[in-house]
Amino acid sequence: MGKLTGKVAVVTGASKGIGASIAEHLAAEGASVVVNYASSKSGADAVVARITKAGGKAIAVGGSVSEPAEVTKLIDEIKKAYGKIDILVNNAGIFDFAPLEAITPEHFHSQFNINVLGLLLTTQAAVPLFPAEGGSIINISSVVATLAPANGSVYSATKGAVDTITQSLSKELGARKIRVNSVSPGLVETEGATSKGFIGGDMEARLVTETPLGRIGQPNDIASVVVFFATDDARWVTGQIIKVSGGAR
Repeated sequence: MGKLTGKVAVVTGASKGIGASIAEHLAAEGASVVVNYASSKSGADAVVARITKAGGKAIAVGGSVSEPAEVTKLIDEIKKAYGKIDILVNNAGIFDFAPLEAITPEHFHSQFNINVLGLLLTTQAAVPLFPAEGGSIINISSVVATLAPANGSVYSATKGAVDTITQSLSKELGARKIRVNSVSPGLVETEGATSKGFIGGDMEARLVTETPLGRIGQPNDIASVVVFFATDDARWVTGQIIKVSGGAR
């Protein structure tokens, strides 16, 4: 029996990358997992297939976290399927880097709408489904919240907001026995990081030299820490921001 047997876990943006790995790791510990996706149904279905093939339980449910109506539909589907939520992983997010002179309202709002507003809307809608015994909310942040690289003012600001929200909600939801923590990855080898040119080039090489453990991350490096926060092993931990970055900060 896994540490999460009987629990229901929702992972937003779980059709690929870090989110997919988180979903699979939670399922491996016995949770019934809702694999949320915004556009890639095929990707989410593939994650569900891997989970079920390994003996786990999962369903795929679409919906953009930045759209209130779609968040409502997502939560309604979860309520119909499982009747509760024990674990919410706010993983859905996008990133884009631009110098100051290239920042536009679209650049700003596209990232804040998903990374910040989406997190709040999803959490707001999910909390009523948490049982009386509480549960765990894990927000996926980034080391850029404090590293604050050049050309990343907007993206870094969204992740700084995620960390502040994490601490605020940990105090607000503590009375309901809901723990709220944040995981801040460094550079992780994902489809998104590869498509942006961060993997396999000079940037990766430079970042590796700046990382004490001497490598970039893999999705399972992040997923295992999320599992810790989701389980009773972290029963006395809330309001924490943990960098999972090989020492990069």
